Amino acid sequence: MPLERLLKPRSIAVYGASENRGPGRRILEMLDKLGYDGAVYPVNPRYESVLGKRCYRGLEEVPEGIDAIVFCVNHRLVTEPFELAAARGYGAAVVLDGGFAERDEDGRRRQQAMRAAARTAGMAVCGPNCMGVLSPHQRTSLYTSNLLAPEKLPGNVAIVTQSGSIAIGLLTDCRRFGFSHVVSTGNEAVTTTAEFIEYLADDPNTRVIATFTETIRDPERYVGALDKAADRGKPVVVLKVGRSERTRRAITSHTGGLAGEARVYSEVLKRHRAIEVGDMDELTEVLACCQGERRPSGRKLGVMTASGGQAELILDVAGAAGLALPPLSEAGRREAERVIGPITGDGNPLDAWGDGKFDVNIPHALEVLAHEPDVDSIVMVSDSRDDSPMVPTQYTQYLAETARRTAKPCYFMNTRPGLFRQEFADALRAAGVPTIGGARQGLGAVDRLARWSMPPFETLPEPAATGRIAACLRNGNRRRSAINEVDAKRLLGDAGLPVVRETTVTSREEALRAARDIGYPVVLKVASDDIPHKSELGLVAAGLADEAPLAGALEDMAARLEELSLPTAGAVFVVQAMVRDAVELFMGVSRDPDFGPVLAFGFGGVLVEIFDDVALRPLPLRDGDVNAMIGETRGRRLLGGVRGQAPRDVQAVRECLTALGNFAWAERDSIAAIDLNPVMALPRGQGCIVVDALIIPREDNT
Repeated sequence: MPLERLLKPRSIAVYGASENRGPGRRILEMLDKLGYDGAVYPVNPRYESVLGKRCYRGLEEVPEGIDAIVFCVNHRLVTEPFELAAARGYGAAVVLDGGFAERDEDGRRRQQAMRAAARTAGMAVCGPNCMGVLSPHQRTSLYTSNLLAPEKLPGNVAIVTQSGSIAIGLLTDCRRFGFSHVVSTGNEAVTTTAEFIEYLADDPNTRVIATFTETIRDPERYVGALDKAADRGKPVVVLKVGRSERTRRAITSHTGGLAGEARVYSEVLKRHRAIEVGDMDELTEVLACCQGERRPSGRKLGVMTASGGQAELILDVAGAAGLALPPLSEAGRREAERVIGPITGDGNPLDAWGDGKFDVNIPHALEVLAHEPDVDSIVMVSDSRDDSPMVPTQYTQYLAETARRTAKPCYFMNTRPGLFRQEFADALRAAGVPTIGGARQGLGAVDRLARWSMPPFETLPEPAATGRIAACLRNGNRRRSAINEVDAKRLLGDAGLPVVRETTVTSREEALRAARDIGYPVVLKVASDDIPHKSELGLVAAGLADEAPLAGALEDMAARLEELSLPTAGAVFVVQAMVRDAVELFMGVSRDPDFGPVLAFGFGGVLVEIFDDVALRPLPLRDGDVNAMIGETRGRRLLGGVRGQAPRDVQAVRECLTALGNFAWAERDSIAAIDLNPVMALPRGQGCIVVDALIIPREDNT
């Protein structure tokens, strides 16, 4: 799509231009305010001229090949002129009004007609149901809202938002950063967030890209766009809504899209080096943080305050948020106390007030942090605002001087977001020092940028597909909706996963013989494609210590099967070794509708559903993924041994989880889901064992 003609148009048609208040007037006024020097063609049969410009009765009178047209009319009046503009070779269009796919079936038909005409003509389209497009460096506005100070708009932040109000809100504050492009994408009938990110990754005026995202319409292209931006050294900062069911329902009615699983989306963002934020405060502070001349090389923060209370506050905030504030080295502490006098705590945050000689102590404290080997970024904390009676002008001067001497990025932070003295922010920006706000939001922004700046995990060698699942599904003429645990464990064992010792039996004699061979105690189960969940149906008996309880359990289960009247074609009994002295784990794979196979890991067997202590990773696995998954679960301490229990075989758990991920990725065309629950983690050196397994094939493979 020719986004150049949308974001840098040399000629613009305003369909629905008017002298009356409304978008048709505002856009013409803003083009004048911005000093746009391209050709402008107002179109409205009711006017001879609009705001001093000749007005055309229809598109037939306007030259062909116009770069961009903005439709400022009711949604019911868009289809015919839109198709005409496409036929006349217009490069791009903005459709402001709603009433399309987000509204009703008629709206969906209108949107489909628009998409078809644009695709045929190769037009880029912003909208419908949007605020439009603003490009301050090009002095162009196809944006429907008023802008009070257009001279302050140009900057290096590009905004791509599916909500128009988010664009309005961000444009109200240009104090710390300005904008290269602002795109309110709306329904994304034709041109999507992914395509805008692709363009902005190459845009020379853009240094950082921010998106407000409700739904992803082309996931494969989207992750490719994130990769492209990261490769160009441009962070993509994403505020994604849709974490609750109520929000997901609201998104459907707002832009006609659907929101996916939030946790999967978060892991996709991490994988493709985007920065995810949780609210507008966090988004704004990350964008401000990105204005620095340098970016952090690591996550270790060195914080300087002139207040013990502030230091304590920051310690609490950092501890709760998992931020890294390493203690001062012994040498650093000695050097700090040589000038400042005794300092409290472990020296980070460094309270530099000392004897009150701030003109001596503060520059010295900053110099200590600049030379501290275990500090990657320096943050000075000092609260102020434009009407503050306290004017610590020299504080900012000291920080600017430190920033010029050190290779470490420096930041000036107010403990409350949005409050600072503009003159200080301007002076610090000239020295390459961003002004950030909010102890949680500001420090979190530095940490997010630090994580973005660190090298990504490397992708592991891709496992080759084996076709094992497809072959298993072809075994016989019966359609299989599931692969029972016996067949599933056979497939998994061939793929390198450790599976429990078991034997299928059809009679009492075979069961007793199998149990003697395996060794008591044993577990008895029913295995059937048609009975994926057995425990709640009374078809699992554990801890059978000898022949009598085993025989009784076999008789009871046979009767239970008859009583339940379940389809049991191919059902078999399974005698299985009883695994004891183990920590129960869950491992599984599910298929995200947008991003494909996702690996899951958690603790607790059946308790995993109650506590929801699960780590997720999109496949294929990268180096480091498995270790990170285990480490981020709350139950990870169980593997180290608690309350006198022996430490578990963590290496075996890693290998099992890795083998599962590789198997699922290799067989991804055939698998909808895999459920290993439980997997038993044995004491160190004894391995881990898959006790129960279920594979659900994709419907088109059954």
